[in-house]
Formats: sequence, structure tokens, C-alpha cells
Amino acid sequence: MSDILKLSPLDQQHRELGGRLVPFAGWEMPVMYDSIIAEHRAVRESCGVFDISHMGQVFVSGSNATAWLDHLLTNEVAALSPGNAHYTFMLNEQGGVIDDLILYRLGDDLYLLLVNASCIEKDVAWLEEHLEKGITLANESAEWAGLAVQGPKAPEIYTAITEGRTLPSRNGVDDLKHEGERLLVCRTGYTGEDGFEIFCPAGQASRWWQALLAADVTPCGLGARDSLRLEMCYPLNGSDLSPCRTPLEAGLGFFVASEKGDFIGSDVLKCQKEEGCTERLMAIEVTEERAAPPRPGYAILDEEGNALSVLTSGGLSPSLGKGIGLAYLPVARAEVDTVVSLEVRGRKISAKVVKKPFYRK
Repeated sequence: MSDILKLSPLDQQHRELGGRLVPFAGWEMPVMYDSIIAEHRAVRESCGVFDISHMGQVFVSGSNATAWLDHLLTNEVAALSPGNAHYTFMLNEQGGVIDDLILYRLGDDLYLLLVNASCIEKDVAWLEEHLEKGITLANESAEWAGLAVQGPKAPEIYTAITEGRTLPSRNGVDDLKHEGERLLVCRTGYTGEDGFEIFCPAGQASRWWQALLAADVTPCGLGARDSLRLEMCYPLNGSDLSPCRTPLEAGLGFFVASEKGDFIGSDVLKCQKEEGCTERLMAIEVTEERAAPPRPGYAILDEEGNALSVLTSGGLSPSLGKGIGLAYLPVARAEVDTVVSLEVRGRKISAKVVKKPFYRK
């Protein structure tokens, strides 16, 4: 695999704005411009825009596409009406998460899988391995750019930059032409705020980026995206989700349609549902004042100092002003208000298990 990082179609714009660029999932992407806290607050209070051009777009079509996808994904594809999207998982035979993704139904027999940047190659390989006659698979990831516009002012911003259009309803998808170019607009996001994600031909990315900045939308980097999603307890693939963990262990059984019939990994999930999980992904909140923010990999200890687990995600919550994190805990220690501690450089920091999500409006 090449060590050369891919560049976003908006790379030059990020540099001109003074964005701090870092390697991420094989791409060079902005982690912040001004400050993570300022960008985080812009999304919670007004509106921010994230470059998500690194994410993958895989189109699936064919008369049997619905049934085929229903065998590969956990959520019920047949129940998804055209013009809508939902969150779902692609699992391995052991019920572990290959990828978590958004499935867009663009027509009766046409779908778009929006996949994580680090998973594009393995997702496509998995889909091709299970390809059936009559199914067409098109990986168009290199041809598209994406922008996530998030915050309470997002609907009015969208109307302003599209000369009067209104956003679709929550999880709704518009597949439209604007000034001769195809746009895909979905009212989804990864921040817990209202907003939309817009996908356009890569060559049109700069035009939409500039239109958003001209509408006083704050450019935001990966740092704020991570703190926003963590406050909502949205999982990060590769950290909170992995091929060794099931959606049930992650507390995301709502997105598993076990009643729809067999799908890859369903036998394992059925047994796990009947027998119960031994561990669950739980929210951990630091209770000690002025403690350093927790980081992934920090050890979690019980009251006797015995090791329980490690944080899969962790950081400072700008909204709450305290450290927060996620970790898989033994079910017996996964009750809300269970007292734990974090081990940081040989020092114990007091914490407790709390109800998800950390942040509520």
C-alpha cells in the first residue's frame, strides 16, 4: 500500500485558511483551523462545515439489489423507501463490524453506500466477494466530494446557497440537478445537530465550499467532528467498532433488524441476543475536577484497582467542560453510576459510568 496521502479536492482551500493538516485514513485532512473548542461551539450554536470528501461512495443497482443488500446489511433494506437513508452495519461471519455506513435508497433498484474512508477497499472487496448475477457495483469514491453542514442554522443556510430550496425531512435524500451538475443532499450528520450532507462532483467542491463560507458558516476540522460525535456517543469505526465486536455489544441493536430473516452474521447475533452480551460499550465521565482529558487506551480500573478495560474513545467535552470516553465494560460493571477510575501515567482519576448520550439539548 502506498504511503502517499490522498488530497481532498478542497486541499488548497484548507491551506489558504491556515488549516492544520494531519494524516487520517490515508488522507491529509484538516484537524482544525482556529481551535477545536471554537469550531465545536460553532456547530452547537450556529453552523459549521466539514470536508468529508475522504468518505467513499459505492453505488449498487440491479433488479435484485434490495434482496442482495438485505443479506449483507443489518438494517431492513426492503423497508427503506426511495428518497430515504438509514444507518446500518456490514458484518463478518462472526457478527463483527466490517463497517458502519449510511445506505441511501435513490430509486427502486438503485442504492448508494456511504462508507468510511479507511474501509473503502475492504468494503468493496467484501461486496465483490458476495456479488450475485444481475447486481452492478460501482465504486465512484474518487469522483465525488462531500461536505457536512451541521448546526441549528443549517436549514436556512441550505435555502440561501440553493436559491430557495428546502431540505428534505430527517434522513430524506434529494437526488437533483443544480446548474447542470448532479447533487446528492441528505439530511443526516454525525454531530447530534440538525444539518445535511451534500455530495457533488469533485470539481464542484470549491464552489460549494466558498458559498458556505460566504454564508458565514464556520470551517471545522476532524477535531471538532470527533468531540461532537463523542458527546453524542456516536461510535467511531476502528475504535469503538471493530471486526471483533458486534453491534449488540456496542449497544446499537436498534439498527439490527433481526426479524427480517438471515443475513451475514445474524446467527451469531441471534445467539448473543438470547444468551446476553458479556460486555457492553458504555459512557464514562470523569468526576475529578481539573483532570486532564482522557485518551483512547487509558486503563479503566474498578474500586479495588483491578483492570476492567481500556477506553476506546476519549477526550474533552467542550459542552460539559469535563472529560468523557467510551469503553467496553463487563456487564456486571456496566450499570449507570458505577464508580471507576482511569489510570493516567500511574495516577488514578475518578470517574463513573453514565447514561448515553453525554450531551442533551
